[in-house]
Amino acid sequence: MRILIVGCGRVGWRLASDFTAQGHDVVVVDIKPHAFRQLPEEFPGRVIVGTGIDEDVLRSAGIEHADVFVAVTNDDNTNIMAAQIAQKIYHVPRVVLRVYDPVRAEIFRELGLTVVCPTTTVAGLIEEQVLAGAASPQG
Repeated sequence: MRILIVGCGRVGWRLASDFTAQGHDVVVVDIKPHAFRQLPEEFPGRVIVGTGIDEDVLRSAGIEHADVFVAVTNDDNTNIMAAQIAQKIYHVPRVVLRVYDPVRAEIFRELGLTVVCPTTTVAGLIEEQVLAGAASPQG
């Protein structure tokens, strides 16, 4: 698969590393040049400095041929805008984005985007662990 990732923070570099290790063709876009330092030294993918909502940057990253688009910057607005550009303008078959705000995540899910909300995911996992460790009521 041809995968375009916008954002090279902890999640972005991990995805890029994992996907290239699986043999996928990966391009990573980040506005901060130093963000790419986290990638493995032998990273076989491409990196592009720029913003994920700039169509010239996206075209140079190959969005027109992408099978998958992933938006994982630390900014919900950037992720939402980038994902909508990928979905509505470039018709990328699979678009996944991270949105921290649970309310906004639900809104964009309803609009047809595949949204991962770490806020609700982590809260659910922690709640599950807390409740699993709770002692049964003694009576």
